[in-house]
Amino acid sequence: MTQNSTQPRLCFIGAGNMAGSLIGGLIEQQYPPQQITACDIDEKKLHNLQQQFSIHTATDANQAIGQAEVVILAVKPQVMQAVCRILDNTAHQPLLISIAAGVREQDIARWLGADLPIVRCMPNTPALVGLGAAGLHANAQVLEQQRQQAQQILQSTGITVWVDEESDLDAVTAISGSGPAYFFLFIEALQDAAIELGLSADTAARLARQTALGAASMAMDKDVKTLRQQVTSKGGTTERAIETFLQQGLPHLVLQAAQAACERSRELAQQLGEE
Repeated sequence: MTQNSTQPRLCFIGAGNMAGSLIGGLIEQQYPPQQITACDIDEKKLHNLQQQFSIHTATDANQAIGQAEVVILAVKPQVMQAVCRILDNTAHQPLLISIAAGVREQDIARWLGADLPIVRCMPNTPALVGLGAAGLHANAQVLEQQRQQAQQILQSTGITVWVDEESDLDAVTAISGSGPAYFFLFIEALQDAAIELGLSADTAARLARQTALGAASMAMDKDVKTLRQQVTSKGGTTERAIETFLQQGLPHLVLQAAQAACERSRELAQQLGEE
């Protein structure tokens, strides 16, 4: 990405951790900071972003979005309606990118009172360390150039995947949105098991976390089933452990957990839309 003023003007509504990670990723890829504005009622957050990235900041949302070609709604789902209702989008038609979990495109459009191009995104917390995985869906008003703009922004902190149906974002939420917590739980359980087997807490933590990191790194460009089979020697220790996982129904348990998360995502979207 070259640093020039031809890049679209961006406005982040909300200056929390996710907005900061996206701004940081864009700046790292040489996105011109003079093309970025962050808006929030928390002046301390704005000051920190301005000092770190030399971007523009504002506390008035309508003033901030006045010249923006892309507006990133980076607020909590519970306040999205209130934020949308105070925005005046009659002057121009910016691309809206929402990273609020569970808030449907139709509800955003209804609260705004405008038929705008909207890309709804489901990012996850590893975006904070540049290793995010985000699912995106575009409504019918989004042009191809705007899809590319949205992808460019979200890819600054990881990978992106597009889904054809907005409802598919519920599955994305269940897998990558909530997914980091599943792995944290497994690492936690592995640490506890190591302690039960006699290792110190420090040794247990170091071994479990590095093993998770190494396994994930290997899995990035290889088939995970093949990798598992390569590690699982016939009659060995790994085979005994894997057999125990399978006998206890681990794959089915993972499916049940993902289905529960997906269903809860649908429930939350319904609740937020009714407010």
